[in-house]
Amino acid sequence: MNDAVPVIAIDGPTASGKGTVAQAVAARLGYHYLDSGALYRLVGLAAVRKGIDLQDAAGLAALAASLDVRFDGDRIILGGADASDAIRTEEAGQNASRVAAVPAVRAALLRRQQAFRQPPGLVADGRDMGSVIFPDAKPKFFLTASVEARAERRVNQLKQKGNSAILADVLKELTQRDERDMNRPVAPLKCLPDAYLIDTTELSAAQAVERILDCVAKIR
Repeated sequence: MNDAVPVIAIDGPTASGKGTVAQAVAARLGYHYLDSGALYRLVGLAAVRKGIDLQDAAGLAALAASLDVRFDGDRIILGGADASDAIRTEEAGQNASRVAAVPAVRAALLRRQQAFRQPPGLVADGRDMGSVIFPDAKPKFFLTASVEARAERRVNQLKQKGNSAILADVLKELTQRDERDMNRPVAPLKCLPDAYLIDTTELSAAQAVERILDCVAKIR
């Protein structure tokens, strides 16, 4: 890992807009982009496909360490097959939250995530980008929104992909995932004291991007 390469960390809960915003910020700056959540979704998906119990810490860690994955533009190739859509289901998200709570899995994926730090810079989004993976990131951001707004966004995302979704069910699942992510013993989801807090409840993705870019411009 090249510590001299700048990193912008964008953390936050599910459907806060961090993925869309981080991708746009990376594109505007000409930086690389890391979707750390995709790695945990891939571990969960691969575990289900291989019949590995999501409570089997050793099995999950071994799987994470040897994960056969390749990022090809917008496509994510797992074991030679396109898994781009498979990891974006609600089930995949819930499974990702479960495997992310396993310390051995987080340890196995640490170096894989840090390897994304390449010139000219990196925009990384997730839940512990600023706290654990890139603690020296500057600046750090924490995107949030009301759980109701996030649930509505998630329902719209699912419907756009042709999947059915019930708002009450998605709201319940997001609440459960928030609880799990914020209270896990290792790298819990939290807004760091040195992070800029951006509430996207009433903001468009474009507005959030501009706020982040304005902040980056002021400190560099």
